[in-house]
Amino acid sequence: MEDERKPMESRNFIDAFIEEDLAPGGRFEGLKVHTRFPPEPNGYLHIGHCKALTIDFGTAEKFGGLCNLRMDDTNPTKEDAEYVDAIQADIHWLGFDWGDRFFYGSDYFEKDYEYAVELIKKGLAYVCDLTAEQFREYRGDIGKPAVSPYRDRSVEENLDLFQRMRNGEFPEGSKTLRAKIDLASGNFNMRDPVIYRIRYMHHHRQGDKWCIYPMYDFAHPIQDALEGITHSLCSLEFEAHRPLYDWVVSNISIPYYKPRQIEFARLGIDHTVMSKRKLRLLVETGRVSGWDDPRMPTLCGLRRRGYTSHAIRDFCERIGVAKSANTVEYALLEHCLREDLNDTAERTMAVLRPVKLVITNYPEGKTETFEVENNPVHPEAGTHTVTFSRNLWIEADDFMAEPVPKYKRLFPGGPECRLKSAYLIKCVGYETDENGNVTEIAAEYDPNSRGGDPADGRKVKGATIHWVDAETCVDAEVRLYDNLFLDAQPDGADKDFLQCMNPESLTVLTGCKVESALVEEAKKYDEEGEGRAAHTAPCYQFMRVGYFCLDSKDCRADHLVFNRSVLLKDSFKK
Repeated sequence: MEDERKPMESRNFIDAFIEEDLAPGGRFEGLKVHTRFPPEPNGYLHIGHCKALTIDFGTAEKFGGLCNLRMDDTNPTKEDAEYVDAIQADIHWLGFDWGDRFFYGSDYFEKDYEYAVELIKKGLAYVCDLTAEQFREYRGDIGKPAVSPYRDRSVEENLDLFQRMRNGEFPEGSKTLRAKIDLASGNFNMRDPVIYRIRYMHHHRQGDKWCIYPMYDFAHPIQDALEGITHSLCSLEFEAHRPLYDWVVSNISIPYYKPRQIEFARLGIDHTVMSKRKLRLLVETGRVSGWDDPRMPTLCGLRRRGYTSHAIRDFCERIGVAKSANTVEYALLEHCLREDLNDTAERTMAVLRPVKLVITNYPEGKTETFEVENNPVHPEAGTHTVTFSRNLWIEADDFMAEPVPKYKRLFPGGPECRLKSAYLIKCVGYETDENGNVTEIAAEYDPNSRGGDPADGRKVKGATIHWVDAETCVDAEVRLYDNLFLDAQPDGADKDFLQCMNPESLTVLTGCKVESALVEEAKKYDEEGEGRAAHTAPCYQFMRVGYFCLDSKDCRADHLVFNRSVLLKDSFKK
């Protein structure tokens, strides 16, 4: 678990339904609330899944119930054990646990098959020979019923054909098993839907044991019922599938109570895509460095960027649970992280685009130390020591040879400025190279202003500037991340999302200067080895710059690498 803090919980329409079910006379009176989170192990979890899992696990937590973790591996395509491990790690990182209730959908294949046979025996399922093209052709339309020439096959023939399907006697796509419901239904999901298809593919757990696989709409309600799930919480696209869900559990001899399906709107965030297919394409074509690229909306990518579990759970709580689809600003996610890190991140000084500052009247060879607060929000966090000498590094942006109006930082003849926690200084000159680039700034300091406050109490008109000591600082690589897409809605139906990518989503700065104490922090981080990617790396506020974290993959004590998590400035309109 990332930390012990939990965001505030609010009541929503799902809670209202559950309270109704648990009340005297309700369908689950006297029972413990039992939910499940059923991800398909064909990719890494992303922020969209996070909303679903926080609803599933969070609802159970809120009502003192249980939540199962079930891998929905009924489709062998692109399913892999790598994703199973990653999903479990992400859920644990968010602070949720499933106890001993970890399941695979494929573990129920035999039971799924038995219940399909039961439906055939009841005259409620039949083997259909329509091809995929014919199926679409015969599907009918509004006011026009669907057709199947094979609907009236006998129970005996259907049992024989279904057994032979299992035995592998028919080509892939040549036959399906369909539920016998209503070819004239206004809900097309009820027009004798396919519940089994032939697929000759190797399954990541079942191997080659099966060549027929149940459809999600058939397997899922069975698995829910067998696990004793009371409330099947799922995204809104399954609302039209709910009658089929209820039909399945009502027409088979499940020995338990029938779960209740409740739908909620999926999460949409601007400037990103959350289709696993599209995310996989980004990875496979090298447009990002991997599933954990800090620009990706995956939980492992967000974690590597410095997002905390608390910030993400807070985000999910703030957006709430809605019945209608909406798109949330990415800025809100950043706002939640910024609030969390403002409270928890240690302050340090780092210079990303350094230029030399020489204090000409400071004695050569002299050094002294100053105390800098670790976190002004929490004075009890104490201070840390920084060294100071004649030669410093400051940000290039903190100096202008020819200042613009109202510029309050360093320039020749400009106002006094504070060096954070140190002294007042005033610019007295500068040097340039042959191309006119500033290479060194000269300044004089007031010896009677230690700590940044002048002894005579005069007003300081200039800005406060952060700095690092040139004699003791260390070099670092800093990666500045921005939105992966320039277009706010790259997932639009009329757009090629690859053409919407931001060519400046990553800027790599080398030769940055940071406090030497960060080397010791990196050494501690190194000791965690490969396991360090499972939690958020140490995060810092680089004063006046933003929030940054050690990179979980590339950072070493002898090669510091920091990822920018979020800027200090809040762009979210509250």
